[in-house]
Amino acid sequence: MNELRLKRRINFLTGYVLISSVIFMVLIFSAFKNGERKESFDEITVKRINVVDETGENLRMVISNEKRQHPGIINGEILPERERPSGIIFFNSSGDECGGLVYDGNEQEAGMVFSIDKFRDDQVMQLQYMEDTKKYERKYGLQIWDYPKENTFKERMNRFKELEQIQDDQARQLAYQKMKLDSLLMEERLFIGKKFNKDVGLFINDQNGIPRIKIYIDNDDNPKIELLDKEGKVIKDNL
Repeated sequence: MNELRLKRRINFLTGYVLISSVIFMVLIFSAFKNGERKESFDEITVKRINVVDETGENLRMVISNEKRQHPGIINGEILPERERPSGIIFFNSSGDECGGLVYDGNEQEAGMVFSIDKFRDDQVMQLQYMEDTKKYERKYGLQIWDYPKENTFKERMNRFKELEQIQDDQARQLAYQKMKLDSLLMEERLFIGKKFNKDVGLFINDQNGIPRIKIYIDNDDNPKIELLDKEGKVIKDNL
């Protein structure tokens, strides 16, 4: 009798465990079914948030502090780890970084920048604010750049790595100028806003980054309109 009773108890416990496990799995599956579970919070504290597409595999946006910020992705390759400010990094449907909003500020410098990147390359437009908080020098406005050649990101990054290995300042400067001659560097084309020298206005450069048109008010409240030649020298002013 004791042996029969023991077998019955064992069978009962085995069945109980199996049924409990099935019920538990059903509850878990129902809670996460189709990824449609929704939560509502009054407040949340995090160090990083990854927003992904419907597959759950591809990044579309990263909100992060400076220590955990994403290094970026270009042509499907994750860039090497680097220092990046806190903010938001955006990613397009191809998986590449396509812009972002970053910010910071301390006793030496402060700034906030909203960047829009060229497809599979670096920024071509920024709404920016930069300040030397010790000298009270500031620059803020809209700035745009051009890249003379297409598809140069990888070569440009390789050349920058080579620059880091050059110890001699003059040799490094020559290598940098060679990059410019090879059309690997972006050229500033336009700035609208206030410069560090306190000029406020519209500043337009040619394809080589040379100033050609300036319409501005200087720090002494003098209005100026200047046309410049290919060497950046004024040929007509106050038209």
